[in-house]
Amino acid sequence: MIPIYCDEDVDILIKPLLEAKGFKVLTTLDEKMLKASDIQQIEYAIKKRYIFLTHNRAHFEELYTELIAKSIDHPGVIIATRRNVYELARRVSKVLSGYTQENIKNKLLYV
Repeated sequence: MIPIYCDEDVDILIKPLLEAKGFKVLTTLDEKMLKASDIQQIEYAIKKRYIFLTHNRAHFEELYTELIAKSIDHPGVIIATRRNVYELARRVSKVLSGYTQENIKNKLLYV
């Protein structure tokens, strides 16, 4: 399963929901990364080799573009529309079921 790192704007209830589906999930709360900058968050996810899940479209589309421009490999980024946490978990799980860690690398996905 693809490991997922959740930005602080993602409801922490996503963690047990995705774990119940077999995913390994870290949150900014777990990792004591609350209030870290967006660049620090994505760098942390890259270091841990976790795909990054966020609702923050504007900032992370820009950071994704910078990563690609600098040829920095990363585990991937998922930008999710804000919705009920149960629906979000279902959608993330469904989308990721079609990927492996290797073929999601360096991709930007929207759910």
